[in-house]
Order: sequence, then structure tokens, then C-alpha cells
Amino acid sequence: MAKRRDRQPALSPLSPCPCGLDAAYGDCCGALHQGKAAATAEQLMRSRYTAFVVRDAGYLLRTWSVETRPPTIGFDDDIQWTGLEILTTTAGTAFHTEGTVEFRANYTHDGSPATQQENSHFTRENGLWVYTNPA
Repeated sequence: MAKRRDRQPALSPLSPCPCGLDAAYGDCCGALHQGKAAATAEQLMRSRYTAFVVRDAGYLLRTWSVETRPPTIGFDDDIQWTGLEILTTTAGTAFHTEGTVEFRANYTHDGSPATQQENSHFTRENGLWVYTNPA
């Protein structure tokens, strides 16, 4: 059985952002975690990946559609996220109400490298981007 925890690993606002953009966490995904709204579906996707890295269950739940959101989120201690690649995006800009982001998230599980690839669907709820489900 996998161990679960909800405490966040240490990440300074000046640390490189785990989402892969050339920015500090505090100016990039950290700002979204603190309440700034995502301007695009891709920006939300990147911030959600980073929320998995820092184990921010509250942010993940807040940015998940009320239609598909699980009641809770737990984290597996044996998984460490190591990088995010955005493969393609469709729509999802400030001018759209929905979009998709295909990504590959790299991680290690019990020290062995692995990947998760998904084409995620995003929509707007009350004007804010939210994750709905795999497209």
C-alpha cells in the first residue's frame, strides 16, 4: 500500500518553477497557487503540475471542475515529479471558453523513471479556467 501525505516539499519563491518555464516559482505557478487566475488553459495545466510537485491539494481541488472533481486528493510518497513537457494545445486562450493541453509528465516511482501522458480538457467556470477530464 502506498504511503500518502499532504505536506508540501520546501520550494522557495525564488526557486526555478517546476513547470519548466524560465521563471521563479513565486512569479510563475506560485502566484497562481496564491490566488492569481490562469490566463490560459496551458498556464493552468502548468500550475496544476506544479501543485502536484509541491503537494498543494487545495489548489488542485479549486482548479478542478465541480462536475468531475474528486472529494479529496492524496499524494504518494514514492512518486517524485521530475519534469513537464507540453506537447500540443488546442484553443484555451483568453479568447476561448474551452481548450485542451496534451502533456507528458515525467516522474520517478520508487526510483524508477516513468511518464504520464494525457490530453487534458479545460473549460471555464465562473470565468476561471478549470480542469475537467482527459479529452
